[in-house]
Amino acid sequence: MTRLLSETDPVAILQQLVRIDSVNPDLVPDAAGEAPIAAWCRDWLLEQGFDVTVLEQTAGRPSVVGLKRGTGIGRSLMLNGHLDTVGVATYAGDPFSGDFRDGRVYGRGAIDTKSGLAAILVAAARASAQGLAGDVIVTLVADEEFGSIGTEEVLRSFRADAALVIEPSSLELTIAHRGFAWFELELTGLAAHGSQPELGVDAIWHAGLVLRALDGLRQQLNAAPAHATLGHGAVRVSQIAGGDDAATVAARCVLTLERRMLPGQSPESVEAELRALFTELERTEPQFQFTLTRLVARAAFAAEPHWPIVRALSGHAERVLGRPAATRGEPFWTDAGLILEAGIPCVVFGADGDGLHADTEWADAQSVRALADILEGTITEFCGPTVG
Repeated sequence: MTRLLSETDPVAILQQLVRIDSVNPDLVPDAAGEAPIAAWCRDWLLEQGFDVTVLEQTAGRPSVVGLKRGTGIGRSLMLNGHLDTVGVATYAGDPFSGDFRDGRVYGRGAIDTKSGLAAILVAAARASAQGLAGDVIVTLVADEEFGSIGTEEVLRSFRADAALVIEPSSLELTIAHRGFAWFELELTGLAAHGSQPELGVDAIWHAGLVLRALDGLRQQLNAAPAHATLGHGAVRVSQIAGGDDAATVAARCVLTLERRMLPGQSPESVEAELRALFTELERTEPQFQFTLTRLVARAAFAAEPHWPIVRALSGHAERVLGRPAATRGEPFWTDAGLILEAGIPCVVFGADGDGLHADTEWADAQSVRALADILEGTITEFCGPTVG
């Protein structure tokens, strides 16, 4: 692969990035991971005069931080995009072609979110080359598609006055998204011969009671007032396993639960909600025994329209697009949740395209160039130009 590190067209850079396999190895065992694409981005940033730090607390899972310091009298801005992609096992054709056809760049990660990486690189380089009062911090992170270890590691070492998280959004401002929490619910019964079920305690039968209780919770969530952009929260069972054989009363059944949360709902509050639900089952069904364990939890995200970063991004989106940018909410989670939780105001914005996690993926080239222009203007306004 040719390494054209002097390239400054975001579409050409996008094509090069798509040609680098960066499938997340936590999703696909033995996949390439982020090291090759991190090395490319590191070298590009160095050539543009950035101070570069590579963070790699987890071996083979690097994140790249490029820093251009301002004069020290302006605000600092973090730009965040992820290096990793989902797998390619069912991808139609060459997932790493980077082909340009009919105004689109094709390949795995083209829209999710190597289009964002390309736009970040170009915008940060252009804006900082003009001289800025505040620092520009480019954070290109590992593992967004699975555990977000990259952004977590970045936030332990770097801070900013605000952040832009670049994820596909069709050049609309994503001002909110749901959070999520995953739980393991273990139901404990008592084994007995299937011919005498009355001598045992059927954990699978108790799982049925859980499903009925969760359906009642789902109805409550849907009956509550809807969030303006996110609608309602959600609860579901994603996995269930129990029993040893056809002739034995199940002594154990394990369910994996997913709870999607709205802004204002914390992992602690939804865990308490579930625990109260199952404690009530324990009260009404004396043989019901449960253990609830929180596996992973990420808070929801919501931006405030008065934040300076939201106002700056909105203004430059309108300037480039020739119309006010629409706002939206997303049902899925992004690393913006972690950044906001760290106390950094942020907003999510990205290019137009289709095929996220699908068999064919593409990014609209015109939108990638527009994204770079919008980001450049936003960086310059937020960080402030150098006063001559």
